Amino acid sequence: MRRPWAGYYFRKKTVIRDAWTIEDPVTEANLDVVIIGAGAAGLYALHRVRGLGLSAKVFEKGDGVGGTWYWNRYPGARCDVESWDYCYTFSEELEQEWEWTERFPTQPELERYFNHVADRFDLRRDIEFDTRVEQTRFDEGENRWIVRTSKGATVSARFLISAAGCLSEVNTPRFKGADTFKGQQIHTARWAKGGLDVTGMRVGVIGTGSTGVQAIPQLAKQADHLFVFQRTPQFAIPARNRPLDADTLEELKHNYRERWALKRSNPVGMGRRPPEVSSALEVDETTRNRVLEESWALGGPGFARTFDDVMTNAESNQITAQFVRDRIKDKIESPDVADALLEIDHPLGARRLIVEIDYFETYNRPNVTLVDVAANPIAEITLQGLRTADGSSYDLDLIVYATGFDGMTGALLAMDIQGVGGLALRDKWADGAGAYLGLVAAGFPNLFMITGPGSPAVYSNVIFSIEQHVDWIADCLAHMLDHDLDRIDSDPQAEAEWTRQVHEIAAQSIVGKTDSWWTGSNIGGKPRGVTFYLGGTNTYAAICDEIAANGYEGFAFG
Repeated sequence: MRRPWAGYYFRKKTVIRDAWTIEDPVTEANLDVVIIGAGAAGLYALHRVRGLGLSAKVFEKGDGVGGTWYWNRYPGARCDVESWDYCYTFSEELEQEWEWTERFPTQPELERYFNHVADRFDLRRDIEFDTRVEQTRFDEGENRWIVRTSKGATVSARFLISAAGCLSEVNTPRFKGADTFKGQQIHTARWAKGGLDVTGMRVGVIGTGSTGVQAIPQLAKQADHLFVFQRTPQFAIPARNRPLDADTLEELKHNYRERWALKRSNPVGMGRRPPEVSSALEVDETTRNRVLEESWALGGPGFARTFDDVMTNAESNQITAQFVRDRIKDKIESPDVADALLEIDHPLGARRLIVEIDYFETYNRPNVTLVDVAANPIAEITLQGLRTADGSSYDLDLIVYATGFDGMTGALLAMDIQGVGGLALRDKWADGAGAYLGLVAAGFPNLFMITGPGSPAVYSNVIFSIEQHVDWIADCLAHMLDHDLDRIDSDPQAEAEWTRQVHEIAAQSIVGKTDSWWTGSNIGGKPRGVTFYLGGTNTYAAICDEIAANGYEGFAFG
């Protein structure tokens, strides 16, 4: 069915980009929706808007689907959410036909999964690969977004959906002398497709976040010598990864609906039951230790939910954190190395809780050296390697930057997005990012952000949050179609009130009580603060549903 706004006149548009003007012919103009990114969010968004009878195109900067699981090919890359939770739930048929092989799936398996989804639902025909969205501008007179791509094409669409992801804009520190290094340098999120053989190399890894913790054990097995440059010691929980046998797979398929219901009721969108004990403070020491040991034996990210109050009660958190420190210490042979790895200056869960496989045991290898760059920062990259502030030099053949991303807003701000009156999104968010429900930013009509700032986003099983966002957006578009509405924006007061609530809830939590990418402190000049909703995905979804039921309260239609 052809929608009322489908089709757009072909004429030249004058596009203002900062201080210069160009005349761009609109080369493709009969689109209802442009979607940015072909990861988990973009694929599902395309599937849903097609179901509404809308024409759509996805622009993807890579040459394949999968988003995070297309780009992150470094050794040891795997999801830290269980496979049976980190998957779509919109199609029971898809759930029943796909069989995961491990508890925590690897990058290759996840990439295969998203390719399977793209093929099963015939999504590729509307995806343009190797194409980055460079600029978007809202045409107020026509209520359309004018989108300019890296290939020089300019297209227009009634709606723009960002599925660019929370962790897609890489962060590479600018060390003095980096351009003089004679060896190889690589960011973990730009690892070569065919892999990189580090056999016989002297390798330096900068960064010990989730990526570093995954890559370090694998690199240590190949490298002649591995130097780990650690600035921030981290809590890490054993994955207890395992292959999934036939009985487990049968049980997972049989309990599909039960797990879906658990995800809906769980505060982080996981298919697990509430903890046995609400607080570490309400039981005796024997019971507390038993619960902690059982949770430790189970492993995985659920350890952060061993007690309900780990993230809100400092004393409960301290008890749980000390248990983790003691278990980590048992794994490390050298007391000095153990001390360096356990000088953790933040509460458990204040930073992303890492899931590890053989990470701490790797430091028992004779070819691994831990370097404390908190005490002696990296001074410069040299011709031969790296030098720290105390004058120590490290000869290297390869430098691996496991330094993460410009999280939450990086991918959005990497594009030149201009809303009403030419307002740039980067200017709107100059003092801090926020959007009503994390979905629509005031002054940027008809732009929907999947897992944007103000949503649960990365503090959740993100693929489950993605589905909830996409479903809400699709229902909103259907509402607009049914009521002949051309334009949606968020009310500035509603946006301000929602952002205030996001910050207020964050202030009550341990999350963000230390510098990390969660607070934006890894990016110079970025406003500090937690920008995701910590009130629980179940509460968030209920709020979104209520707002929609009340005629999309807080949104303005035109």
